[in-house]
Amino acid sequence: MSDALVGPVEVVGTGLLGTSIALACRRAGLEVLLTDLSAEHLRTASALGAGRPRQPDDRPQLVVVAVPPDHLGRAIADALHASDAVVTDVGSVKSGPLAAVAGEPGVRRYVGSHPMAGSERSGPLAAAADLFEGRPWAVTPHADADPVAVALVEQLVALCNAVVVRLSPEDHDRAVARTSHVPHLVASLVAGRLADAPEDYLKLSGQGVRDVTRVAAGSPDLYGQIVAANSVAVVDLLTEVRAGLDSMIQALTEADRDGLRVLLDRGVDGTKAIPGKHGGPVRPMASVFVSVPDEPGVLARLFAAAGEAEVNIEDVRIDHDLGRAVGLVELLVDESRGEHLLASLESRGWVTHR
Repeated sequence: MSDALVGPVEVVGTGLLGTSIALACRRAGLEVLLTDLSAEHLRTASALGAGRPRQPDDRPQLVVVAVPPDHLGRAIADALHASDAVVTDVGSVKSGPLAAVAGEPGVRRYVGSHPMAGSERSGPLAAAADLFEGRPWAVTPHADADPVAVALVEQLVALCNAVVVRLSPEDHDRAVARTSHVPHLVASLVAGRLADAPEDYLKLSGQGVRDVTRVAAGSPDLYGQIVAANSVAVVDLLTEVRAGLDSMIQALTEADRDGLRVLLDRGVDGTKAIPGKHGGPVRPMASVFVSVPDEPGVLARLFAAAGEAEVNIEDVRIDHDLGRAVGLVELLVDESRGEHLLASLESRGWVTHR
């Protein structure tokens, strides 16, 4: 088994992730073989330059399995049987697929992985070679994994310009339950309270409710597969969330302001625990609010004005006016630069809100 990734790389499943990985490999000059049950997806990915359909006599060095969660175990086992290649997958849950292939003779050649990247779109037409740029990519070797296989998978991550985060399969599943799966389920419950709300209530919707419910718009079929595959970790954490919700209901019912404050403070602590820019510590930010008309080129001019003020925009949010073609843009900047940016924008004629 070669310890250098030279190809060919076979990608099984030419959806968003699979085709994006294939495009990144082609960008690096590697030969890519494509496999998919969908002839249409296979034709589309090939036409995009992601590779060519695999032929019976092809011998891949590395196989990347990128199929829906319900089919991962079988597809990984098939890949291990088909050749002596190293096999990885990009599924959102790692313990289940490993358990499914634990008894396979070639299991030492299997190393799970999970890129923390995606899009609200799906399919090969949504793919991009730079989808993984700077994104964390979990690599989850099991206890018996061949070190050469682990190194090969980590070379794939580097080739895609992503950042390796090495975890055990079990720790990975507990981590994604906490940072992805349970937040999605809670967002779905909150969003569900809006589905039958009176229209007049919904006119009061602001950026806060959009922030909380955005991920709830994801595919129920796909996400149902994902959370079901990680049910043990998800149920444990949902039980903790339920206990917190019970405590909040009790505090409100009993007018216990101190108890409520404890719960709200805990939420603030959680937001501070999320890594900041480039994985560094969270820095204090200032919000600068600017009214802008909903017209082409306005945001470009606003960003250019911030650049002329020599202020770096760390993040941006837009809240749209329900009654007018106007948006309220929130520019998040370093706390020490907030007042300077406000004054600079106002001097250039922008309408700001303090």
